[in-house]
Amino acid sequence: MAADRTPVVELRDIVKTFGRVVALNGVSMSVRAGEVMCLLGDNGAGKSTLIKILSGVFPPTSGEVRLNGDPVTFSSPRDAQRRGIATVHQHLAIQPLMSVARNFFLGREPTLGWGPLRRFDVETARRIAVQEMARMGIDVRDPDQAVGTMSGGERQCVAISRAVYFGAEVLILDEPTAALGVRQAGTVLRYMAQARARGLAVILITHNVHHAYPVGDSFTILRRGRSYGTFAKAEVTREEVLAMMSGSEELDALQSELEEFARSDREQASARAGGARADGARADGADRPTAGGG
Repeated sequence: MAADRTPVVELRDIVKTFGRVVALNGVSMSVRAGEVMCLLGDNGAGKSTLIKILSGVFPPTSGEVRLNGDPVTFSSPRDAQRRGIATVHQHLAIQPLMSVARNFFLGREPTLGWGPLRRFDVETARRIAVQEMARMGIDVRDPDQAVGTMSGGERQCVAISRAVYFGAEVLILDEPTAALGVRQAGTVLRYMAQARARGLAVILITHNVHHAYPVGDSFTILRRGRSYGTFAKAEVTREEVLAMMSGSEELDALQSELEEFARSDREQASARAGGARADGARADGADRPTAGGG
């Protein structure tokens, strides 16, 4: 069972402060190989801060990060990358005017020759880019095609297949469907399922429950820097996840407040209408002639 396997990545009681601002307060979560963990929360919940800790941007103030059961400290994003953690950010690290093959090997280009005669191995880059993207379900007819001419979902596929090819054990996807339409979002979710099938531990960061629930195996809910807990898919419904994420008690309080405002407005309107009728009746009485008047 999944619960019996050592997590690829585990966070224990993570706290992160910036001066007096507490961004994360005692957050714990874990993800295992062949699993999609959805990290859910509204804007300002602490999702981005947690992912920056995982990807080596900065260390936690306190708490522990474990990789395959061993405590680790990442000195930089490149250090985290070397250890098998790949992050696909919301704003993709992709150059739209460069080709698919060039983007696939951006910063890690295969080369031919030696010393000052070393040059980019174009044919190897083309061949590997086509093969790896085909494994993710994308048929690239021309690896020299500019990435900017591809759909948003296909660009995500370039970033995901690149991370898989370079040996990622953990794939972190930061709001991958945020700027995509329904069809393209579905395409990206299929890529996530394929990455899971290839044995990667996938962490999906999103505030969209409707995208997370179909593909997720477990869900960690963040609100205002605190964790509501981690739940297996069998333990919660989509509606329960949404309620925990958005704060159902706050919404209930808001609804009660709005209903009170509406009741008060109705009472004031009724009072004004009653006053107007009384004023009209007095005016009619003043204008009506008295009996016997000549």
